[in-house]
Parts: sequence; C-alpha cells; structure tokens
Amino acid sequence: MIVTGGASGIGIETTRALALAGAEVTIAARRPDAAEEVASMLRRETGNPAISVRALNLCDLQSVRSFVETWDRPLHALINNAGIMALPELQRSSQGYEMQFATNYLGHFALTVGLHPYLAKAQGARVVSVSSTGSLFGPVFWDDPHFRFIPYNPLLAYAQSKTACILLSIGITQHWSDDGIVSNALNPGAIATNLQRHTGGLKTPENRRKTPAQGASTSVLLAASPLVEGVTGRYFDNCNEAQVVQGRSDGIPDGVASYALDQSNAMRLWELAGKLVKE
Repeated sequence: MIVTGGASGIGIETTRALALAGAEVTIAARRPDAAEEVASMLRRETGNPAISVRALNLCDLQSVRSFVETWDRPLHALINNAGIMALPELQRSSQGYEMQFATNYLGHFALTVGLHPYLAKAQGARVVSVSSTGSLFGPVFWDDPHFRFIPYNPLLAYAQSKTACILLSIGITQHWSDDGIVSNALNPGAIATNLQRHTGGLKTPENRRKTPAQGASTSVLLAASPLVEGVTGRYFDNCNEAQVVQGRSDGIPDGVASYALDQSNAMRLWELAGKLVKE
C-alpha cells in the first residue's frame, strides 16, 4: 500500500493502522528525510519492518513521473492522503498550475494513472482519496481552474481541489471497473493538524472535532476493510456513506454536493486532467 503524506497529520495514523494490520506500507513524502524519522518510529511501535519511504512532490509532475517509473510490483491500495489548504496568496506549481489544484488533485491524478498497471495486477485494488467538507464551498471552475482570470480566493481554490478529489474516484470507477479496481473518497472530519496553518487554526467547535486517529479511520476502512468489498464511486464520512445534498446549509457543512458525484463532471475532469498532465 502507498500513503501519500503518510508521515504527517492523519497520514501517520493511516500508516500506523495499516502497518498494524500487517500491510507493507510505502510513505510517499515531499521531505523523505523527515518522513524516514516517522517511519523508523512506526516500525518500532508496530513491530512491522515493512514501512518504507519514497520521495514524492505532488505539485511537480516530474517528481510524480519519477516515482511511478521506480515502482515495480502489484499495488493493493493507494491512499491519496496528502494535501495543502487555503494558501493565502496565489501560488503556482512547477508546471504553472494553481498550487492547491496541482497538489491535492492533479498530482494525485497523475500518480494514480501512472500506477494503474500495478493496481490492475493486484486484482482487487482500492484507491482512496481524502477530500473535505470544503468541497461543499465550490465546484470545479472549468473555464479557469488555475485562477488566471477569476480573482484568487484561498477557500474557493481549496474547495475546487477537494471536489476534484471526489470526482477522481468517480472517474476511476468509470474507467477501471473492468480491472477490478474500486475507488472511494472521504471526509476525514475536523482535525487540528498543520493543514490549518494558513487559516489561523481549526475553527470547528470542540464537540465536532476528531483526533488524528479518528480522522484516519475512514481512510483505513476504505483501504482495507472487508465491510466495503466491491463498493466503489461513493463518498464516506464517519465510516458511513454520506448524504447527498443539493445546497449548503447555513450551519456546519455536512454531506456531499451532487456536483461532486456527477458522472458527466467526472468524465469531463478526467479528460481535462489528462490533457494537463500531457502538457
């Protein structure tokens, strides 16, 4: 199994749980030296020596390509966990794409597509994409996903990227079901991690917050549990399928927007992402 961002935040707990269950886990990390320290700790804690680290910078498609080119064995689960949130100023990736879209979605798309042969070889692989209730704040901005004309807004850029993560799972279901590959997306919940460093910290009321381990639980369920065998193209929250909503309420965001599960949106985004990766 591969966990992107598996050495920080809920990624650590995802890696720990999978390792405790006996999985061979590769942590894909932007800072491999720091990730190796975490991997060493987890090897001691879990008693599982099969936790390794590989370098991966999701916002650089050359780095993604290098990662894919050095992978050489069947892959039973890919957990697209890494992400960034609400960058206060507009930043662009090495390829010139808006940074949150490039990191949270496009890098994971390129990684997933590149690893497709190895997912297919596993005969029953699972792809898990970590999204957010932030997806309820905006769809994909088809005509200007990189904010070249639309005035940049940190939350809207984050929302777009997390909606795209959900649509990735729908696209995988559309394209790869004949390969036995299933894919689902999830909301981990409100967890205080470095993810909120640009937002002044977590704003969610105390009684609605989760620990990192609780936040990782839905990722682990979708990656490894027999309870969801064969389930695909769904969005989960609190280890259950989330309710589809047609509009966001004035209260605490909940559920999944219908546009994030739309079949035509998923097909359109798959084609768009394929062109961007080729460029």
